[in-house]
Amino acid sequence: MTFGSLLLEGKERLRLAGIEEWELDAWYLLEYVTGMKRSRYYLCQDCPAKERQIESYRELLEKRSSHIPLQYLTGTQEFMGYSFYVNEQVLIPRQDTEILVEEAVKSLSSGMEILDLCTGSGCILLAVLKLAPGIRGVGADLSPGALAVAEKNRNQLNMEAEFLQSNLFERVEGRYDCILSNPPYIPSAVVDTLMEEVREHEPRMALDGREDGLFYYREIIRQSPAYLKPQGMLFFEIGYDQAEAVREMLLQDFMGIQIKKDLAGLDRVIYGRLKER
Repeated sequence: MTFGSLLLEGKERLRLAGIEEWELDAWYLLEYVTGMKRSRYYLCQDCPAKERQIESYRELLEKRSSHIPLQYLTGTQEFMGYSFYVNEQVLIPRQDTEILVEEAVKSLSSGMEILDLCTGSGCILLAVLKLAPGIRGVGADLSPGALAVAEKNRNQLNMEAEFLQSNLFERVEGRYDCILSNPPYIPSAVVDTLMEEVREHEPRMALDGREDGLFYYREIIRQSPAYLKPQGMLFFEIGYDQAEAVREMLLQDFMGIQIKKDLAGLDRVIYGRLKER
C-alpha cells in the first residue's frame, strides 16, 4: 500500500465516522506516524508504506473514529507558537485562550510574580513566562494528573516555574502582582450537550462551572484580594455570555475593568486592577 492510498483510506474512514475535520485529521495522523511533511509526501505518495506504519495508522484511525481528540492521540497542541504536551488529564489548549496571555503580558514587567489558577497543562503560565522575561510564576491545580502534564511541559520548554496541588487558593502562599485563570465555566447542564470529543474525553472537572457556570469566578474574585499585591491585577477567560455577570462581581474590589473579544467577536477575556485601600 502506498502513502497516497493510505491517506485516502484514512480520509474515507474518518468521513464515515462523522469526524468534522476528517481530511485534516487524516493527514495529521499520517504525518505523526511517518514523520513526513507535506512537501516530502508529494514526492513520496506513490512509495510503499512500511507494514508497521500501516498498522499504527489504522490503530490511530480507529481511535479517532471513536471521537478521541486528535491532540490526545498525537500528544501535542500548539499554543502561542510553542508545542505543549497534552493527554486526557488536561483540557486541550484553545486559540481563544491566547488572548488571555496576550493581554496579561502587556501589564507585566521584569521582577513581577504571577499566579495561574486552574493551570491544567500549564500552557497559560508557561507562555506568559516565555513572553515576559524576568517574571516568576506559580501554577496551581487540584488535579495531580494535570500537574504532571504541566511539569512535563515546563521541562520540555526548559522553563523555571513552580506547580502546586491546591483547590484554588487552599495551599497558595504569598501575594502576587497578577493572578490569571481560565477556570471551569460551562454550566453543568450544558456540559452534556457539548460535542462528543469534549463531552466524553476532556476532563469534566476542567469544564464544569457548576449550576450557572460562575462558581469559580465567585470564589476566585472573593478570595483574590488577600493574594494580590497593592494594585495587583486579576485576569480571566470567560464564556461568550458571561462578561456582564463577571464584571458585576469584580466591581466591588476591582477598578479599570476591561473586556476583550476573541477573533469571532465574542467576549473572551475580562480583567481589572485591585482598588487601593
